[in-house]
Amino acid sequence: MPRHGALPPNLSPRGLSREAAAEYIGISPVKFDEMVVAGSMPPPKRIGTRKVWDVRKLDAFFAALPGDGERNPWDTP
Repeated sequence: MPRHGALPPNLSPRGLSREAAAEYIGISPVKFDEMVVAGSMPPPKRIGTRKVWDVRKLDAFFAALPGDGERNPWDTP
């Protein structure tokens, strides 16, 4: 039997787990961890002992990533 959440179907959660955050931007959790350490993805927020990634911050960091052939702003000149 499918589990029903409290959110309406048209409302996405604001906070995502590590696995969901990685999937949201289209990469593996291991690559996501590497990008968080490198500063190219945001750090999580803490809710008790849980780590949760803010979708809005993920969107902003993803938008700041260079496109194919563009200069990476995190590279040193």
